[in-house]
Amino acid sequence: MSKKGILMVISGFSGSGKGTIVRNMMEKYDNYALSISMTTREPRQGERDGIEYFFVTKEKFEQTIEEDGLIEYANYCGNYYGTPRAYVEEQLNAGRDVILEIEIQGALKVKKRFPESLLVFVTPPNAKELKKRLIGRGTETPEVIEQRLSRAYEESEGVEAYDYIVVNDDLMTCVEEIHFLVEAARRAPLRREALIQQIRKELKEFAKGAE
Repeated sequence: MSKKGILMVISGFSGSGKGTIVRNMMEKYDNYALSISMTTREPRQGERDGIEYFFVTKEKFEQTIEEDGLIEYANYCGNYYGTPRAYVEEQLNAGRDVILEIEIQGALKVKKRFPESLLVFVTPPNAKELKKRLIGRGTETPEVIEQRLSRAYEESEGVEAYDYIVVNDDLMTCVEEIHFLVEAARRAPLRREALIQQIRKELKEFAKGAE
């Protein structure tokens, strides 16, 4: 029987580079499965339905909520984002480590529902660099960029809830650091309960024999 995988949430300010980090993790390591989020926002140039996101209407999204088909969902800058349940559970049970690239609202819901999940928050080295990256994307108007910066300030109030904060200054260093955190998390007591119980049982037998 395969060991259950780790459910990992990667969040970060818009423009922190979390999407690029996730893509590089998927390319470099073979045990990760990326959960594709469902959203009501419009696709950006080059994005494909069922690849980057499942793009749906507001009505379809709300129907999925009613059917309990999402692990979590949140409203971000006027659009819904959520994590479909079935794929995540299937991959975890197959022993793969599942990455959820979601915003802070959803991350906190995941942690509450799955206390053993691993939460990693990605940030650029400073706010000036964050603004530079947002402008450099060239995908949003100045008004939307200001919205995202305002949202980033709000999110900064909740990052203490994460297990780790990683600074994305050098992409591949950041990728390797997050992979290291996943491997370390695999050895945490809350994820080794079966091993602990087995050793405890064996030690109990030894203790009985010594009486």
